[in-house]
Amino acid sequence: MSYAIGRAALNLQPTPRLAHTEYCSHSLLKQAVTGITQGGIQQERAFMDAWDIDIIWSTDDGPVPWEERGRVTDMGHAEFLEGGVDRREAAPSPFRDVQEALALDAVAEYGLLDHEGLVAYYRQRYAQACANYPDQVNMGGYYRTLLSGAIAILGWELLLEAAAYPHQFARVLDGIYQQSLHHYRAWAATPIEFFMCHDDMVWSQGPFMQPDFYRAEVFPRYRELWRVLHDAGKKVIYTSDGDMSLFIDDLVEAGADVLCFEPMTALGPVVERYGQTHGIISSCVDARTLTFGSQADIRAEVDATLALAPQCRGLVFAVGNHIPSNVPIANALFYRDHLREHWGRAPA
Repeated sequence: MSYAIGRAALNLQPTPRLAHTEYCSHSLLKQAVTGITQGGIQQERAFMDAWDIDIIWSTDDGPVPWEERGRVTDMGHAEFLEGGVDRREAAPSPFRDVQEALALDAVAEYGLLDHEGLVAYYRQRYAQACANYPDQVNMGGYYRTLLSGAIAILGWELLLEAAAYPHQFARVLDGIYQQSLHHYRAWAATPIEFFMCHDDMVWSQGPFMQPDFYRAEVFPRYRELWRVLHDAGKKVIYTSDGDMSLFIDDLVEAGADVLCFEPMTALGPVVERYGQTHGIISSCVDARTLTFGSQADIRAEVDATLALAPQCRGLVFAVGNHIPSNVPIANALFYRDHLREHWGRAPA
């Protein structure tokens, strides 16, 4: 059963095959796989089942977004989805200069939503997710934890300027941390078993700030956030885009139970160090290979992951980043079929 496999993998228990998750925005692939042309819950549920999805990656930052409560930077969005439906032009920054940005207090700017109302909202969202997808593991989660929150508020350019003033920028991060802590406490009061902490703290070439700053200001705040969840009996899944190789040990020390990352973070060293003690949601399969590579290329990346799988107690197979709408359907189907043919594993 898909739910049982996903839950067992996240708890480092034996599974009859590798667990599997994906984030997929490919509407034509979903139509091809399910035969359902209309998007919505029915198609999504059918796709999850047909694609052997055991775990649904999910975050929810609450009922009222920051955009409706205070200043954020709209960086726009490049055309990525089919038909360019996600394209959006950038808007002017709401901050006049870096000093105005460094004066921001996220609690004063956005306020704190009522705790009991927030708990009720998250309980309802989780219950609805379980009703919509009863055969998968559903989770809680928060997206703008620290640096993703700073990106949303300041935009990349102003964020990098602000980071040049580490003491002042740490105060900005502390306001974002207080916002996150408020939401983490609410999530901790729900029946979830697993929580996705998302924070894009690095980019494709690794850290964009001094590593010492992360260790002084970012990871200690992660530790406090995750303690709230651990005290409530929840397991923490941590995910970031980019190459977080330098900080794997720091994340484990801070308390992450499961590490979720794309192939910019090399899978082999993480498996070697933590494959027996931590869950891993990843693979060697890159979305770019699915998009532009041959079937031989795809096979090689699947096989490279499968070669590492015996060293893992809780490996959840996932394409790096996600499966976007420009992936050739034939490549996506080949990936799924080849994985299915070879992902069986004997119980430990």
